[in-house]
This record gives sequence, C-alpha cells and structure tokens, in this order.
Amino acid sequence: MLDIDGLDAWYGAAQVLFGLSLKVETGEAVALVGRNGAGKSTTMKALIGLISRRAHRLTLRGADISALPTHVIARLGIGYVPEDRRIFSDLTVLENLDLGRRRRAPGNTITDWSLEAVFDLFPHLAELRHRPGGQMSGGEQQMLAVARALVGNPALLLLDEPSEGVAPIVVEQMTLALTRLKASGLSLLVSEQNAQFCAAICDRAYTIEQGAVHWHGPMAALAQGGRSRPAFGPPG
Repeated sequence: MLDIDGLDAWYGAAQVLFGLSLKVETGEAVALVGRNGAGKSTTMKALIGLISRRAHRLTLRGADISALPTHVIARLGIGYVPEDRRIFSDLTVLENLDLGRRRRAPGNTITDWSLEAVFDLFPHLAELRHRPGGQMSGGEQQMLAVARALVGNPALLLLDEPSEGVAPIVVEQMTLALTRLKASGLSLLVSEQNAQFCAAICDRAYTIEQGAVHWHGPMAALAQGGRSRPAFGPPG
C-alpha cells in the first residue's frame, strides 16, 4: 500500500526527517510511536505533501507520489486526520462531512463510506448532525475528523495522535472504531505516543527519535516492552 525509503523533510531551512523508511501493507495497521517532537507529525505532513520533502522512494500502491501536490495525493486514496483536527467550527457535522465527500479512487475496493456508514461507526455523531463543530467537545471533534476523512473513501488513512487530549471513554470508542476500520480492509498508519493504545489496533510498529526510525517490529513486542519502560523506543 505505502512504501517509503529514505524520506527527508524540512520546515523552511530546518531539516526534521533524516532518511526515514517504513512500509504499510494492504489491510495492515502500522503504528509510528515516539515522543513529542520526534518527527511523527512531520512524517504525516510529508507523506501528504504539506511540507518540503525528498525521498529515494515514496509510493502509494506502486505509484510514485513524491512530486505530487496534496490534493492529487488525496484523490489517489490517502485520507489524513491531523493532530489539530482542522474541522470547520462554524459548520455543522453534516456540512463538515459534505465537504469531505469524494468518490473512491480507481482500484480502491474498500467500503464505500456513506453518511449512514460513518454514523453507524460513530452513533453519537448522528445525534449531533446539526451541531456546529465549534460547539462540540474535543472527543466529538476527533470523531468528526475521522468521519470526514472516511467519507473521502481512502485506501490508506493517516491518523496523527488520535488518542491525545480526549477523555478515556472516547479513547475506548476510538479503539473500537479503528479496529472495525482495519477489519473492513482499510490500511492505517497511526502516529502515537501511547503504545498501549496502538496494541489493540496495530500489527507492526516503528519507533521514531530525532527524525529517524530507531526500531521496527511486531506491535506486540513494543507493547509488552512498554510495561517496564516508556512507550517509545525499542523493546529492552
């Protein structure tokens, strides 16, 4: 699904990623785990084309996307849920979702995400369908951000810190929702500090420090090691 080799990225003149490499197979959920400032969000922004980047290889389903602008990458099948959610606060839930609608890219056989499908995934959003985004809690906004990405019918979904700053019950709901998304065949790349959150969802993990991958392997190995060490870094 996604193949990255030797990815460098910059904010202006400041280089933040240094030769980062990772893969996401079709139907797989992969975690990118690290501290704040390690380069997780930068990786997501580089993949979707929001910042300057260069790579030996950056492909989506075998197609080179390294020189493509963000809107073209999105049309090819990458959905993006940013850390700050970026919902439209003056628009209702339905209006936010309408703006995110997009037909499936050619070759994408994943579930066609209608309004009914996302309301089945997040029933609470159905109750709030006429509420402006700015009058929703952080957890509700996070659900809306994921739902808005889904109605764009991606083949690969990038989620940047989906458990950050939301109540424990929302974290539990998000875990169940992402598990269902993976079961539907959607590929996931999840950026997180919390390896335990990812353990219920992801197959493999990469740890990132100072803009480079320091370890990768089974998610279970990282989560088990996290019981006796911080949630970032390789198992000890």
